Amino acid sequence: MNMTMQTDQIITDWQPHFPSLWGNHSLALSHRLAASPLFSDDALAQLIDKSPREAYHVNYSQKTPGNPPKRREGEIKGLSGKEVLDVVRNGNIWVNLTAPASVDPAYGELLDSLYAEFEERVPGFKSYKRNLTILISSPNVSVKYHSDVPGQSLWQVRGTKKVYVYPANKPFISQPALEKLILGQLRETDMPYEGWYDDYAEVHMLEEGKMLHWPLNGPHRVVNENMMNVSFTTEHWTDELRKHYAVNYANGFLRSKLGFNKLSQQVTGASYLAKLGLAGLVKFTPLNPQKKKVYTVDFQVDPAAPEGVRDIEGYSFSK
Repeated sequence: MNMTMQTDQIITDWQPHFPSLWGNHSLALSHRLAASPLFSDDALAQLIDKSPREAYHVNYSQKTPGNPPKRREGEIKGLSGKEVLDVVRNGNIWVNLTAPASVDPAYGELLDSLYAEFEERVPGFKSYKRNLTILISSPNVSVKYHSDVPGQSLWQVRGTKKVYVYPANKPFISQPALEKLILGQLRETDMPYEGWYDDYAEVHMLEEGKMLHWPLNGPHRVVNENMMNVSFTTEHWTDELRKHYAVNYANGFLRSKLGFNKLSQQVTGASYLAKLGLAGLVKFTPLNPQKKKVYTVDFQVDPAAPEGVRDIEGYSFSK
């Protein structure tokens, strides 16, 4: 496609006090991207057509109240992008395009513009290793309770969804669970969840033209309203976020390999420097406990099947 768009003032309701909230509290903002041609049906269909297998996920989950059961991984082989969108619109799946910028540089340009705007508005905020992922999901689909490792925002382009954001501390996310998540020993959507957590959640109705940014590692889950939804996530790293990553990485290694239990999460002082050195030593040697994620594909997206899902003999891939 290689579309370009005017990205001046993407955020339309920025206030002078927002820099003090950024990264410390959930922050809901308005944006201009709902009308962007980058997220039209034609543009999304082309992205699906051109995305290689390693650059997308297709998932299915039963529609149940609360946190849905474990999600399933699927395949769209043999279908056009337009056919996939028709199944999304009428079925029970969501498509996650993990590398749109590798297919069309315009998405990379959009990502850079977004972060340039935040870096201009938030003093001291400098980001790197940024990524944009597009989510196209069926009516009433739910995304399980989970937490992300990098800094994270959710941008709603079409449709409406309800987003539950939980405190980024125990019991909603335990230190051992966060360490396992960082070490790849726990998948994001396998985070422990209890129904009563919802009593302590912030609930945001995210309509088109809205975005939400929450504190680092904040657990959250999502429930679509009764329409197809198009949204995208942005993720980033900063020097401060890398410090927290390194400490939790080292703590996870010390807990799982050496049996340590009382582990500080401080990112200053001698303890931090020792853990920073340990994380660097372990991560780039055979001692690294991180494992590639393995995905088992057990359904084919099928326009003729109930909910657009047909069971197939499973196969696995890792990434």
